[in-house]
This record gives sequence, C-alpha cells and structure tokens, in this order.
Amino acid sequence: MPEYLLILIRSIMAFFILLLLTRIMGKKQLSQLTFFDYIVGITIGSIAATMSVDQNIKISNGVISLIVWGLIPILLAYLGLKSRTFLQFTDGKPSIVIKEGQVLEEELKKNQLAIEELMMMLREQGVFKIDDVEMAIFETNGELSIMKKTEAEPLTASLLGMKINKEHAPSLLIVDGHILHENLGLLNLDKQWLTKEIKKQGAYDEKDVFIAQIDSNKQLYVDLYQDSRKPH
Repeated sequence: MPEYLLILIRSIMAFFILLLLTRIMGKKQLSQLTFFDYIVGITIGSIAATMSVDQNIKISNGVISLIVWGLIPILLAYLGLKSRTFLQFTDGKPSIVIKEGQVLEEELKKNQLAIEELMMMLREQGVFKIDDVEMAIFETNGELSIMKKTEAEPLTASLLGMKINKEHAPSLLIVDGHILHENLGLLNLDKQWLTKEIKKQGAYDEKDVFIAQIDSNKQLYVDLYQDSRKPH
C-alpha cells in the first residue's frame, strides 16, 4: 500500500476516534478546563498526531492509547461526583485572594499569582480599584470570580426598590415578507392589527417588510425592503 494512502487511513481513524472521545467527555472538559484537563488534551493530541504519521507505531496500539487517555478524565469526573475529597485532590480548591477590599498575600503565594496578574484579571472584569471588591475567588480553572461591594454595584431597579414589568423574549411576526401566523396567534394578535401597524411605518403590506419584531410592551420594530417601498 502506498505510504500516502496509509497516512490518510491512519489520520481518518485518529480523527474519528478523537471526535468520539470528545463527545463522550462532554462539554465540561471545554467549559471548565483545569490544568489536568489541559495536560490530557495535549497528550491525546500528541498521540493522535503520532499515530497518523509514524508507521512504526501499530494502529491498534495508538487506538488503545487514545482510548485509555480519553477514559481517564471520564473516570476521574465520575469519582469526583462521588467524593468531594477526591474532586479537590484532582482539581484543587478555589482560593479567596481578596476579602473585603484586602488582598490576601499568602493566598497569592500559594497559587503563584503575582499582583500584576491579579490586577490584570480584575481589569478584564471592569474592576480597577481593589477597594471596590468584596470578594475575589481564584477558581480551579484559573479564572477569577468577583463579587463587588454593594456601593460599587451599578444601580438597578431592585436596588432602588422599583417594581418593573417582566419582559418576555421578543417575537418575530414577519420574516422576509411572510407573516408568522403561529407567533401572531400565541400573542393573541391578528393580521389586521399587524397590517395597520406596519403601514404606520411606511409599508404597504407585509411584502414590503424584511423583519417585523414585537417586544413585551407591544412595541413593533419594522425593517423594510428599502428598494421595494411602494408609494401611498
């Protein structure tokens, strides 16, 4: 068998095995990437690449190695669900690095986190004054979670004691000149009402409308096909 064809076959096999392992390991491996997960990912990628091009390695050996390294994180995740102690052993524990506006130097040292790195992580979340931070936690995936002091939080309706009407998600009523009758019915609206409203915004009928969207306050947003507006 030609060498290029053999490499092609091995690469395709490695690709589909990686795809399968990725689906099995799930989204958690991507969303909460710990240092251990990072090392496992590099190792699996290295094995797959080597298996693709190194003909001195048997395909069966490469497949077994990929499966073993792919199953290790799954096994550890399962054991972590059963034992909090085991989870802390594999993933570590979050560390409080700022409390009541005070930086905890010892925690920074334990996590090998320089003050410059801490300030950068604060700025990434829009915090420039350490005194504005009630608590900052250095997570096991290397991210910083911040809770600001109440006086540093932006004003919201709840802080002002205001009652506001709850909003539902906006709904599309017209798309590309076609009325979405199902959405109209769900909102207890009819075509006559819709036609009247779009005419107020310069449309002759729904064929002139590219998009029409309504919010929870019954405010209608209309985007017209500018070139197809018809004179009244």
